[in-house]
Amino acid sequence: MQLRRADVLAGAIAILDEYGLGDLTMRRLATSLGVQPGALYWHFPNKQTLLAAITDEMLGAVSAPLVDAQWDARLEVLAHRIRDALLAHRDGAELASASYAARLATNDARATLVEVGTDAGLPTDEAEFAADTLLFYILGQTMDEQSRMQMDSHGALTEEASPLYDTTSGTARFEYGLGLFVDGVRSRLTESSSRPG
Repeated sequence: MQLRRADVLAGAIAILDEYGLGDLTMRRLATSLGVQPGALYWHFPNKQTLLAAITDEMLGAVSAPLVDAQWDARLEVLAHRIRDALLAHRDGAELASASYAARLATNDARATLVEVGTDAGLPTDEAEFAADTLLFYILGQTMDEQSRMQMDSHGALTEEASPLYDTTSGTARFEYGLGLFVDGVRSRLTESSSRPG
């Protein structure tokens, strides 16, 4: 049976979910698929392109049509979609962060964030900056959340280590930061509209 790109991607995601990013190696992936490591390079020239493809797969459904008419509601839905997609996979935020840092991820989640920003009334350059800022917030906050979940599952977190931080759920912290971001965009739009034209 010929090895397909989709098989490689599915195998890589299975290893990621079961063992984590640190154990996702090309050798381990090849062994799990019953092929020599060289066979993988026909589909992915290196591990970085494989990780970027996983990022694209994870976030593929994020940009599905948004039904909310108001830009702020659409932005919040989109941010939650990205977070949920990352949380659905072990080390998802860390993997996506590396792919974005390498400028290899090709999904259109960021483009959708930019589109919502321009629909809100931001100039294109500001919408681009706003999209990056929100994306980096989502990645960073979700990476911290996933790291803490893993530490907790290994018994490495104690109440004495961080009693205040742990009293608030990851979702509540995420929504608070997201609210600050949306309020900031709203304030920026208000300032722009009140400037003399």
